[in-house]
Amino acid sequence: MSEERQDFVTEDASAPRWVGIVVVALAVVSLVALGAGWTASTRSKELEQNFASQNEQFKKNQEVLDQRLAKAEDTNAQLQGELSVVTDKMKLTEGELGKARLQAKKIKEEDAKELSDLQNQTSAQLATKASVDDVNKLGTDVNGVRTDLDAQKNSLQMTRGEFGTLIAKNHDEVEELRRLGERDYYEFNIDKKNNREKVGNLMVELHGTNTKKSQYTVTIFVDDQRHEKKGLSANEPLYFFENGARAPLEFVVNQVGKDKITGYLSVPKVSQTHAQAVSGGN
Repeated sequence: MSEERQDFVTEDASAPRWVGIVVVALAVVSLVALGAGWTASTRSKELEQNFASQNEQFKKNQEVLDQRLAKAEDTNAQLQGELSVVTDKMKLTEGELGKARLQAKKIKEEDAKELSDLQNQTSAQLATKASVDDVNKLGTDVNGVRTDLDAQKNSLQMTRGEFGTLIAKNHDEVEELRRLGERDYYEFNIDKKNNREKVGNLMVELHGTNTKKSQYTVTIFVDDQRHEKKGLSANEPLYFFENGARAPLEFVVNQVGKDKITGYLSVPKVSQTHAQAVSGGN
């Protein structure tokens, strides 16, 4: 009886060891599960934070894109407005150009008509005033005058100056040139040194002479300009232009004596038209 009781007691005492193992195992499993849960929770929070951060960045990018889009739309609207203004101006310019062309064409036609009318009137007046025979006779007379004048020029055995004028060497030849009527002639005789004398429109001042070489030195004043000429020879022409003149003045000394020079000043004739214009301007 005692041995059976002892065995029984021994069997009862060994039973709690399995329970402890089970409890320990359950505890370990619980800890592992708890750790896994905590890790999952932490990972979930990190993912949530990352998602929130990405969502915020997406919103910022969306705002930037919206701003750029709005700015692009404003720029596009402005460009369309400017394009419309330019188009309107081009249409206006084309219209003005068309009007100008029409006006120019009209003016050209009117000028052509006026020129044609004027030509017709001139022809009619010419036909009324003179016949063809009268015109031919007038041309013959003019040719005759020109022939006589050329013959008279050829009869004068004179040299020509730089500008084609005949150079007289004495008083008789000056008279011959004066009769041609192409220019005016002013003869002079200066017999004082360093003294200004008036010759035509010029002032002449003699400084010295060389009778052996027939040379002289003078100063000529033209339009308040001073021209000093040294060592000039007899019958050597000097040319000067007055203000506004197309033809030159011609200064010629024919004889050189001791402190004395004799010669002439040739001046182009003023045309009747020019004289009328000057008198009208005054």
